[in-house]
Amino acid sequence: MTYFTFLAIFVGIPILLLMGVAWLDQQAGRRRPTSLANWPVASGILLHAAIALIYTTPWDNYLVATGVWFYDPALVSGIVFGWVPIEEYTFFVVQPILAGLWLTALARRLPPVDFSPNPAARWGGLVVLVGLWLAAMAIRLLGWQPGTYLFLEFAWALPPIALQWAFGGDILWRNRRLVLLTLVPLTLYLSGADAIAIGAGTWTIDPAQSTGLLLGGVLPIEEFFFFGLTNILVTFGVVLLWSTESRARIPHFLRTRFLQAT
Repeated sequence: MTYFTFLAIFVGIPILLLMGVAWLDQQAGRRRPTSLANWPVASGILLHAAIALIYTTPWDNYLVATGVWFYDPALVSGIVFGWVPIEEYTFFVVQPILAGLWLTALARRLPPVDFSPNPAARWGGLVVLVGLWLAAMAIRLLGWQPGTYLFLEFAWALPPIALQWAFGGDILWRNRRLVLLTLVPLTLYLSGADAIAIGAGTWTIDPAQSTGLLLGGVLPIEEFFFFGLTNILVTFGVVLLWSTESRARIPHFLRTRFLQAT
């Protein structure tokens, strides 16, 4: 199975279906709750697609350059920028679109949440994230080669996730039903699709730089974590961007950081 075939079947078709759902919702007048209507849907999703492309490009090039994962040259177009085929850059863009459209469909159907301040959720979650990041650093310090991919994933993804949670962990906690109903199905779906692609030889994870723990006997657990982390980044980002509370919080957040810096 070529990489573009994978993208067309497992990402392109769901995107088209969700775009149809979005159009039907618009025709029916179905809207997001007012607490999550701070930003237009399309521009918010495209903004995250652009951020994903910029932030992921150097990291993924490093993975391919160091052989953490590699692809079958016969199953890609041959158009390569740096060390990565164009199909991979395409995936950087279309995954946030898929996640954003799924999130939108859910937000238009779930009941609005009540405002209930919960600072403990905000700072408690941040402690957990920092602890996970330190655990990832320990993998590197101990020089455990099978933990290389795992370290690179968590070292790359956890800092922006921690920043998102520090800014609006309480907002995300109040919208946890929406967040979880986005994260769990998408992560399971993309992990299953990834297992099919790995089984077909479209790409391969280096056994020497991964733990060897396989889900279903096929999918390296690092790939499951990859989809979980990337879906968290997009879902947290879009929910916070949509939130009317974020709009009110940003000036204070920036002012506080500026005063601390000076």
